[in-house]
Amino acid sequence: MKITKVKTHPLFAPIREPYWTAQESSNGVRAIITEIETDQGITGYSKIQGTPQEDICSFIEQFIELIKGWDPLETTTIWEYLFSLACPRPRAPYQEDGLPDPLPRSARPQLTAAIAAIDIALWDIKGKEAGMPVWKILGGSKSPILSYSTGGYYREGREMLSVIDEFSGFVAKGYKAVKCKMGFETMEDDLERIAAVRNVIGPNVQLMLDMNACYDLRTCIEFGKRVAENNITWIEEPLHWYLQPRDYKKLATSIPIKLAHGEREMTRFTIRDFVDSGGVTFVQFDSTRHSGLTEILRVAQICEQYGVYIVPHHAAELHAHVVSAFPSASFMLETHGDPERDPIWHYLFRERADVVDSYVHLNDLPGLGIEFDWAFAKSIAA
Repeated sequence: MKITKVKTHPLFAPIREPYWTAQESSNGVRAIITEIETDQGITGYSKIQGTPQEDICSFIEQFIELIKGWDPLETTTIWEYLFSLACPRPRAPYQEDGLPDPLPRSARPQLTAAIAAIDIALWDIKGKEAGMPVWKILGGSKSPILSYSTGGYYREGREMLSVIDEFSGFVAKGYKAVKCKMGFETMEDDLERIAAVRNVIGPNVQLMLDMNACYDLRTCIEFGKRVAENNITWIEEPLHWYLQPRDYKKLATSIPIKLAHGEREMTRFTIRDFVDSGGVTFVQFDSTRHSGLTEILRVAQICEQYGVYIVPHHAAELHAHVVSAFPSASFMLETHGDPERDPIWHYLFRERADVVDSYVHLNDLPGLGIEFDWAFAKSIAA
């Protein structure tokens, strides 16, 4: 079997109410569908995220030209080959090896997103060629996987405590774990919101906090000590972007709450350092942003070896295959109980892993077990 061609489909779904995290605003949801065709009629699909979409799609198309004619089942070989384009090579400016110039440092997020799009689609081909779902190829099982719903985004004109109704709604839908955004207002505001959320969801629902890198180390230590009385499972991305594994270790030893991190890391190498430092208990690597299934499987192995948990960011329909294969290292998956927050995830698929009463249920379809609603995709084409 050989790779023949690729098609990309950038998507954008506007949302009714734009929202803020502690750092970023958003007026919609973006995704890129990639189709990779083979000479045997098997087509692999992926859905990834990243911006600028035009740049990522351009990289995908360039990369497919480089691997056209390759066996799509050789996922590791292809991954290493494409990733090498980010590194210097002898006499690279002369292009004597037939490869493009090493990509600039500023393009690394788009490079790793493009690799993710290709790699995930190749895994879909691998499963379809074998006639098996990817979770089974990886040695996993169909056991239901606990998920949590994320909410608490900041919307203009809403009162801070309006999140009470939102989180009450998640519990009514059967969610046994929820995560609330933090850091847009003052620490006192956040503490008030979290106490109110804990009160409405009750003592038995797990509660996580997503900080979106809003604090320096000293302030976060204070926050962690004060919020701990609300029985918090983890605080996520708590520290400013420039603070590194040593700072996470200091925070972890100073507060009684576990730390989660990793959704914006590009490879297993930085994840390894955060885990090895002892500061992070929950690893949230996102294979749809960076580097694909081949890389998140390596991340999962690191988690398993170090006794920490893999809790991938978003894309439960994909990441369920990974956590299924690492039962001793898996903890939860992230989903969105509110269709308005992520209409692409709720409406793009005709088939995917489903969420029932807080649990993600894989299916038996070969490959990634996904089928797209192309009419919906066409309606939100970017």
